[in-house]
Amino acid sequence: MCELCRNKHSKHPDTKNHEVVFYRQRRRQLPEEKCKLHPRKNLDIHCKECNIPVCSKCSTMQEHHGHHYEDLEEIYAENFAFCQNEVSKIQKYFLPTSKEIKQDIKEDAVKIKSAMESIRTSMKAQAESLKGLVNEVTSDNIEETRSMEKSLLKILESQETTYSEYITSLEKLLKKMCMEMATETFSFCSSAIVEQFKIPNIPETSKPGLPVFSTNQCNKNDIYKLLGKVELSDAEKEKRKIKPIPITSTLKYTGKHEKQEEKKPGVKQILSLTSSVTKVREYSVLAVNGVCHVSVDTSGRLWVSDSIGNLVQTDLQGNLLQNIQTSGTDQGYHTATQSGNLIYTDQKMKVIYKITPDQETTEFIKTGDWEPLSVYSSRINGDILVGMYKRYGTKIKKSKVTRYNNTGKEIQNIQRDKKEQKLYGYARYITENINGDICTSDNAKQAVVVTNKSGQHRFSYTGQGSGFCPSGISTDVLGHILVCDASIMRESVHLLDQDGGFLFLILSQQQGIACPLGVCVDDENNLYVGQFNANTVTVYKYLQ
Repeated sequence: MCELCRNKHSKHPDTKNHEVVFYRQRRRQLPEEKCKLHPRKNLDIHCKECNIPVCSKCSTMQEHHGHHYEDLEEIYAENFAFCQNEVSKIQKYFLPTSKEIKQDIKEDAVKIKSAMESIRTSMKAQAESLKGLVNEVTSDNIEETRSMEKSLLKILESQETTYSEYITSLEKLLKKMCMEMATETFSFCSSAIVEQFKIPNIPETSKPGLPVFSTNQCNKNDIYKLLGKVELSDAEKEKRKIKPIPITSTLKYTGKHEKQEEKKPGVKQILSLTSSVTKVREYSVLAVNGVCHVSVDTSGRLWVSDSIGNLVQTDLQGNLLQNIQTSGTDQGYHTATQSGNLIYTDQKMKVIYKITPDQETTEFIKTGDWEPLSVYSSRINGDILVGMYKRYGTKIKKSKVTRYNNTGKEIQNIQRDKKEQKLYGYARYITENINGDICTSDNAKQAVVVTNKSGQHRFSYTGQGSGFCPSGISTDVLGHILVCDASIMRESVHLLDQDGGFLFLILSQQQGIACPLGVCVDDENNLYVGQFNANTVTVYKYLQ
């Protein structure tokens, strides 16, 4: 049934106690199957002891005496819902994650090939360098042998000259002695003859040593030590990171068995969408002229802004705590951080300010010639996401999303997709999903533009019909995206899944919604909605 019929159904005396659930959570009808023992009876109950389906007549038989039974239809509905959840997990987590790991393996293979090629190139270069050194040393050694040979030969030449001169002197002495002996004179009687013909000693010389070439014996290991050797690292291998299963909406059959499970103490309940949205409270914020954006800090206090620059803080009772005049209009220009600070943008001054819990305001980030428009403080890592634009004259020419860390250092800019097309026209509101996706409401694009945390475009949601006017945007712990549609006659809050699939209108004109602009989900899973035509913030419960 539609929402209008659902409301009538819940109020009609005959049907007001009926349980109304989402169509996907409807009770599944048990397929008809005849009992083999009693062909006229359908299998409709389950024997717990025998663990088999039986018919009502079987339960009266002796073999089932004293056994306990369960409604087979309820078991079927529970198991069907379980399989639906498992199918959803496979489609949304296990298959994509496995494909990412497979792609990671391919990228590792490319890295390995590249690393090995680089090592081979380095090895060849080192070997060529070593060859050059070997040739240089060999050339030096050969030149040294030539110099040594020349020196040794010079020494031997000098020795040869010495002996040539000695031989000549001996020949002269011999000739003189022979001539004297031939004359046979009395002079041989003189003692002076001995001195005259005394033979000089043979000159002494040193024999030069032969040169020796000393070589160093080396083996392969010595070469490995010299050139190095490629080996696998001994470090412990890094395990591939598998991202955890995200918390997702769980389809549950709300039958007797589940209600019994809910009563068990200490069992952690899984959050899921309720069958209807319940209004839990409402704040009056008298210091604003309509509500354009809402931020909730860690203590539950509200920050609310309107279209004429009023930014106010109220306590849990709606009492005014702070009132700040800004240049902001109808956009998401403020955000509460996990540390209790408030961050807001000033378009005219091109500055992002920070307000501490003790109401001290400081200049946090300067954005240069870009005008900061929307801002969001990440609940994942404390980063600051800022939607901004640059104008030439009166026209906006460029728009982007910039990421800063929690100290204000710029770390990322997202401006174009893979095809170099502009991603953003006017990033009016901005938020972040549990998987790191960056979600922006873009008036110029008339779409919710979503990129992953690396800045790659994932999808764009353009509403349910023409004229979609996206404004306030938020996400919840289940990865849902909640976005306001402020288009005339279709004012509503859309609920999308994590991949941009439209689920349903969580709030519409039938609930009295008119021109919703601000939306926010707090840590207690409460939905805050502000409307342009009222100075109230309404809080709803839509998760259980």
